[in-house]
Amino acid sequence: MEKQIFEAHKGDYLLSTDTAKLDLKAVHRYLSTESYWSKGIHYETVQQASENSLCFAIYHHDQQIGYARVISDFTTIAYLADVFILPAYQGQGLAKWLTQSIRAHPNLQGLRRWILLTRDAHRLYEQSGWSRIAQPELWMEIHQKDIYHP
Repeated sequence: MEKQIFEAHKGDYLLSTDTAKLDLKAVHRYLSTESYWSKGIHYETVQQASENSLCFAIYHHDQQIGYARVISDFTTIAYLADVFILPAYQGQGLAKWLTQSIRAHPNLQGLRRWILLTRDAHRLYEQSGWSRIAQPELWMEIHQKDIYHP
């Protein structure tokens, strides 16, 4: 399936899935140094993950200030990952706009299941229709917590 470019505006902000606009160095900098979930991640890993995902970015006057990516078969399931808004831009509703825009993307309609992991943003995602897993006893995982640390 060809990924459709999706863009939306909110005041001085642009949300886009156009990979030509992505600042992967900025994404890597945030993920490897600021995020709690992928500290130490290598640039090449971020690049490959981005190439194999549907990426969403928010820009303010051409500076990338937010990011998220969706891993999906575009038919039945999607996993939302690496969601962030730079701290200087938080508290303006941009994360909510980002998550709602992701759910509105034409290639992500009619999916049976969406999943994500979060340590501290449950309320944000609940505003966009997410809920806690109803039957956690059904879920299994292999989690290599320190994979990015030698």
